[in-house]
Amino acid sequence: MKTALHKFFPPFFAAGALALWVAGCAAQSASPEKTEGKDARAASAPDARTPLVCTLSSNCVNSLSGSDLAPLPFKGTPDQALAALRATLTAFPEAKIIQTDALSMQVVFTTTVGFKDLVDFEIDAQAQRINFRSRSSFGLYDFGKNRSRMEAFAQQFARSVAP
Repeated sequence: MKTALHKFFPPFFAAGALALWVAGCAAQSASPEKTEGKDARAASAPDARTPLVCTLSSNCVNSLSGSDLAPLPFKGTPDQALAALRATLTAFPEAKIIQTDALSMQVVFTTTVGFKDLVDFEIDAQAQRINFRSRSSFGLYDFGKNRSRMEAFAQQFARSVAP
C-alpha cells in the first residue's frame, strides 16, 4: 500500500543526498592541500595584499590590527624566525608543515577527532614580527580551538626565542 509519503520521500531523499554531496565537494575544495599548482593560501586569499584576513570570525583568528592576538616578535633574520617557528612546532605533534618559503610558512594542525586547521605565518622582517592566521578548513564554528591553539603557540614561541 503506497501513501503520499512514498511518492514524496524518494525525491526528498535524492535532494538531501545531492545537498550532502555538494557540501562535501565544497569542504574538499577548502582542503589545505595544494590544488592545481597553487597553494591554499593564494587560492583562498580574498586580497593578495592582505592574505591573513579572516573571512569568517567564528572559525578563524589572526594577528592583524583589530585582533586581540599579537603578532609573534622575533629578533634577527627571517631565517632565524623560520627556525624559531620550526623549534616551536616540535612542541605540537599534531602540526605538519606543508609549505615554506623565505618569508612564510603554512602548517596544518589535525585535531584528535580529525579536523584540519590551517595556520599561515608571514614574516615581516622590517617590523621584526610574524603575523599569523589560524582557520578551520571545515565547518562554520571552531569552539575556540584556533584561538586557544594560537595563544598556546605564542607562549611556546616566546619561550623558544627567549635568550
